[in-house]
Amino acid sequence: MLPTFEAAGMVCPNNVFLAPMAGYTNYPFRKMCMGLGAGLTFTEMVSAKGLAYGSEETEKLLICGDESPKAAQIFGSDPAIMRAACESEQLAPFDLIDINMGCPMKKILRNGDGNALMENLPLAEKIISECAKSGKPISVKFRTGIDGARKITAEFAKLCEGAGASMITVHGRTRDKIYAGPCDYAEIAAAKAAVQIPVVANGGVWNDSDYRKILERTGADAVMVGRAALYNPRVFAEICQTEPPALFPLFTEELGLTVSLYGERFAVVFMRKMAAFYIKGLPRSVSYKRRLFEAQTPEEISAIAEEAFGGR
Repeated sequence: MLPTFEAAGMVCPNNVFLAPMAGYTNYPFRKMCMGLGAGLTFTEMVSAKGLAYGSEETEKLLICGDESPKAAQIFGSDPAIMRAACESEQLAPFDLIDINMGCPMKKILRNGDGNALMENLPLAEKIISECAKSGKPISVKFRTGIDGARKITAEFAKLCEGAGASMITVHGRTRDKIYAGPCDYAEIAAAKAAVQIPVVANGGVWNDSDYRKILERTGADAVMVGRAALYNPRVFAEICQTEPPALFPLFTEELGLTVSLYGERFAVVFMRKMAAFYIKGLPRSVSYKRRLFEAQTPEEISAIAEEAFGGR
């Protein structure tokens, strides 16, 4: 049995979390992962400016249900706008607000958001401080640094704690590595040794063995699973050591909920992507993938998915 996790006023049933992933961690996917055992899930990263401007597309990213606890991730580089987002009605249902200071994508960096904030420590500190003044529990997700010559993991962890963060998540790679290469356990361990608040380790966790290894090597309090959940959401059941349900019924439920919440057009595009993840490595996966991306209706996608992994 996994240990429970307590931080920021939350009590999570265990210490294995679903990472925020842009374009993927919408409510139907989060609901599925929580049902499989994830102790805490995070929304896709949400633009604080988008909330300030009343963007309907931005607000759709915050659709949620009765899952508890739940966390939302926001990004931005204006302290006042970030605080306003934390105080907004749209974020009121969430137990924890996570600030993205790790995203390495160029379109985020060129606006001074995401991992760009690790190059402007006074601004990063101001953002965290202002968000904490909102009264909402705040966490920060960041990387070990910019590149191999500029690793500031422990320093940045201390900055987050000092500015009012209740929890931090450290992705054990520098910005230049994106998602490639091994996870730097030593840097995550350095962050854990530097602060008193809970530390979540992120990076390279694909199975139960990886989960246990990263905890042992870093001393972290919890583990965050990202891309592995896209290919195999049942990884949470594996880590929690529970019997996983069949994949196709999970897919069917996810498909139906996606259609009902976001409409058929969005659901077709999104669930084609999800099915393509689930069939990777299966016999005839290339053929199935080609057919999936030609599918135009939820019914077509469901039929192809049942053929590909209906018995799994």
